[in-house]
Amino acid sequence: MSDRVREILGWYRSENPGVIANLARMLNHGRLGGTGKLVILPVDQGFEHGPARSFAPNPPAYNPLYHYELAIAAECNAYAAPLGFLEAGAADYAWRIPTILKANSHDLLREEPDPLPALTAVPRDALRLGCAAIGYTIYPGAADHRLMYEQLSELAREAKALGLAVVVWSYPRGSDMSKEGETAIDVIAYAAQIAAQLGANLIKVKLPTEYIESGAARQAYERYAIPIATAADRVRHVVQSAFDGRRIVIFSGGPARADEAMFDEVRAIRDGGGFGSIIGRNSFQRPREQALRFLDTVIRIYAGEIA
Repeated sequence: MSDRVREILGWYRSENPGVIANLARMLNHGRLGGTGKLVILPVDQGFEHGPARSFAPNPPAYNPLYHYELAIAAECNAYAAPLGFLEAGAADYAWRIPTILKANSHDLLREEPDPLPALTAVPRDALRLGCAAIGYTIYPGAADHRLMYEQLSELAREAKALGLAVVVWSYPRGSDMSKEGETAIDVIAYAAQIAAQLGANLIKVKLPTEYIESGAARQAYERYAIPIATAADRVRHVVQSAFDGRRIVIFSGGPARADEAMFDEVRAIRDGGGFGSIIGRNSFQRPREQALRFLDTVIRIYAGEIA
């Protein structure tokens, strides 16, 4: 085991050996194994956005087995998906790559400015499917945020008792928050802190912008001259907000975009001390060979093989 992975695992000494072992599974798997960096393929968009919006750009992606095979071929650290997709292929693939069971999901069949995801799986499902971790989305700023926090706390206790790591998607949104505020630097840093306080072992947030949503926060940023001018500065601040970098923070890829824009974001995450990326649509919406080339470049940037 590399010194870097030992250092990271040392931040989680309060967890039971099963949780630490499963964190090690993800940190030591794939081409980035041992580096302390992670690239994870998440495919929850079928439930979250609908099948046509998610998979029509690359029709083989309608097949749940396609995503296991893509994550394995790309040598990602892990693959994350809801219950149905994981159940469809766990018997043949779960032993070949660490998996994360997404335990709650939200659909877009009705307009909800304050979304409340449904609990769709429990930790024992993750254990049955051979997963390394269970994942859960919270929406800080939504009307029902307290219920989500309480549900996550209960889920995390049960998962950790079974030796499963806990991954939290912390995505601020709600009727009292502006659209710009969902990716504001103060809001994203706060979302990372909330996830860490709720017991997340690994935190997923969006890449923040320079915008500041809260007037009170703006005063603090200006008074203490917190650097947020560059994407790398903002990543560094978000990581700092997750227990001074003692929790693993990775950043979502978001909607499909041009390659160079994505690669610039990956460089900013790397240079700002982020732990990696969780890239779904920018991977599986491409034809397989293009996706593999794309993920190869992302991995090489994190590995330091590309400046």
